[in-house]
Amino acid sequence: MTDDPFYDVVIIGAGISGIGAAYRIRERNPQLRFVILERRERLGGTWDLFRYPGVRSDSDIYTLCFPWEPWTRPEMIVDGEHIWQYLADTARKHHLDEHIRFNTYVRSADWDSTTDTWTIRAEQNGPGDRQDKTYRCRFVFFGTGYYDYDNPYTPTFPGIENFTGEVVHPQHWPESLDCTGKRCVVIGSGATAVSLIPTLAQQAAHVTMLQRTPSYMISAPQVEPTAIAIRKLLPLRVAHWLVRWRNAIVGVLLWEVSRRAPEFMKRRLRRIAEYNLPEGYDIDTHFKPPYNPWDQRLCFLVDADLYKAISDGSVDVVTDHIDHMDATGIVLKSGRHLDADVIITATGLQLQALGGITVSLDGEKINPHDRFVYKRHMLEDVPNAAWCVGYTNASWTLGADLTARSVAKLLAYMNSHGYTHAYPHLGKTDMPEQPAFNLQSGYVLRALDVLPKSGTRRPWVVSHDFLRDVVDHRLRPIDDQMVFGRVPAAEAQPA
Repeated sequence: MTDDPFYDVVIIGAGISGIGAAYRIRERNPQLRFVILERRERLGGTWDLFRYPGVRSDSDIYTLCFPWEPWTRPEMIVDGEHIWQYLADTARKHHLDEHIRFNTYVRSADWDSTTDTWTIRAEQNGPGDRQDKTYRCRFVFFGTGYYDYDNPYTPTFPGIENFTGEVVHPQHWPESLDCTGKRCVVIGSGATAVSLIPTLAQQAAHVTMLQRTPSYMISAPQVEPTAIAIRKLLPLRVAHWLVRWRNAIVGVLLWEVSRRAPEFMKRRLRRIAEYNLPEGYDIDTHFKPPYNPWDQRLCFLVDADLYKAISDGSVDVVTDHIDHMDATGIVLKSGRHLDADVIITATGLQLQALGGITVSLDGEKINPHDRFVYKRHMLEDVPNAAWCVGYTNASWTLGADLTARSVAKLLAYMNSHGYTHAYPHLGKTDMPEQPAFNLQSGYVLRALDVLPKSGTRRPWVVSHDFLRDVVDHRLRPIDDQMVFGRVPAAEAQPA
């Protein structure tokens, strides 16, 4: 086992969360030593993992990119390759890539309260070589996202073993897969399906979107003229700040209107469908969900691309249930048969907390589900640790940057007061619990027993209101319901 030197901060994950955390921590605490541990061969996280045709953001790039590194291209809705390139360029420009240790898979993190240090155990894979690595640090930042990178969610489909074509999940899209001239059936109608299908339709003979339940669709332009005009009139950083805040506020308002006036929002979304789909199209069957907008995440179309593909006949939508699969396709409960050469199971993700890493306090494993979340990023009674989770109703980066700034602020406070540990503590106060995520999507409901829980009052409630969270970040005292302390100097000194 190779022992690595002591770090002030270990950041796990080199995606949006990890890169953003590294920047904010260094910005406010330039004296701290940090390292970023990344299990993959490249940075980017989600934007390196997902490589299916059409992969793109499902929110605008001005709120998805970092507030400290403006987006310079004209697109507002951006494909995955350009997002990855932005992350790589940003990490290189700010010398954050120099701190990344690639191919390093973190297995466990154990807190020692006698020295106020974390011991991080990992495996590092090199060419023909695997080494066990140990990192020790004062603070650990889990920039691991919230879903399982290795195991997407795929339901059990009776008879799938009889299908003679190819079955793929978008999370593990094979580079060798060529859908040119083939009949493709995409199972699902969530964010992945609606970004995949229009691109797939350009090469496949035909694409069928098979869904059990419709999803709400909203369309956004790929290039937004107002944002372009603002960027021409103002300096880049000023324009970026203005457009980012405008879009963040619009996003919050969209969510609030959906919650407070769902019937109004249903009518607006239906009009978008009616305007872009052929006259007489059966919207009630295929695009009228039996729930309110934002009970599940809205799906974003780019320039109504899915509706246009349906209109030109390259895509059709089938709303039905699968009975079984046979050698040539899918048999539905209605008795209809969908012929297929390729079946794509865009059936969702599996969520997990803390990247699936085993976390222990003084040798005792914790269950994240037993802990309340504090200020959206710390866990009850877990010292010197943060887990970065973005918003489900807005761009991930809005929440990730707030978390990174909060952690940087906490580290500066601890350093200035000589504290070696800090953790949120609720005490014996009874507080009702509720799910941390407020969506009724299948991937959220399946994970209720593995994710941490939200309280019902701040700072223990997991808010989904970016604007209120910004105010909370600026005004709420940093020591609110926090416990700070220090170990004796001799014990705190790393060996």
